Amino acid sequence: MSTPGPLDPARADARTALFGGEGTVRVWDLGARVGALSANLWCELEPGGRVGKHVQSHDDEVIIVLEGEAVIYVQGQAHACVRGSAVPLPIGRTLEIDNASPTEPVRYLIVKARAAR
Repeated sequence: MSTPGPLDPARADARTALFGGEGTVRVWDLGARVGALSANLWCELEPGGRVGKHVQSHDDEVIIVLEGEAVIYVQGQAHACVRGSAVPLPIGRTLEIDNASPTEPVRYLIVKARAAR
């Protein structure tokens, strides 16, 4: 898998079978914990990979597809996604991500934000 831009593959956190899924997702923590933002993660899910079902338990987030094709499930509802698609994920909802391509990785950004108090 090639990685675009300035991301160093050696600095990625490789997570295999994340949340009981399949394949490997590489995660780069981009930092930017300011104000309401609690995390910014650049992710690359290998061809045919899957991030298993899990509950978003801490912060609201949005998933933005940067490259490739994915099916993102929120509460079991499928969202077919391509470059530029964004899917919100409120606290307490379930999430699953499938790479829809058997040959190309899907790259996506996760932006997490704390709820206003």
